[in-house]
Amino acid sequence: MSTGLLLQYVVIGVIVLASVLLVVRKLAPQFSNRWLAAASIRFNRPGRAAWVRAVGRHLQPKQATGDCSDGCATCGACGPKRPASAHVEPQPLEFRQRR
Repeated sequence: MSTGLLLQYVVIGVIVLASVLLVVRKLAPQFSNRWLAAASIRFNRPGRAAWVRAVGRHLQPKQATGDCSDGCATCGACGPKRPASAHVEPQPLEFRQRR
């Protein structure tokens, strides 16, 4: 196997891995937060090298603050709402014959 072909396989593998991680973060956020928290705890232990602890702190998932800007969407208050006064009664369909 040539060096160019090996490099091509490595680049494609990194792209596929990044795509899978992105999909998991978007479609299963609770699962990915639990996984990141477990990895963060393992890396951020006393007695580890400084760079390993820095990786552990970086992997730690962000906690929901209860603010509408954190994107947790647990309370349902962050989404767009129509005002109660803007309620419109449904209109019946009227079918007219063509001339």
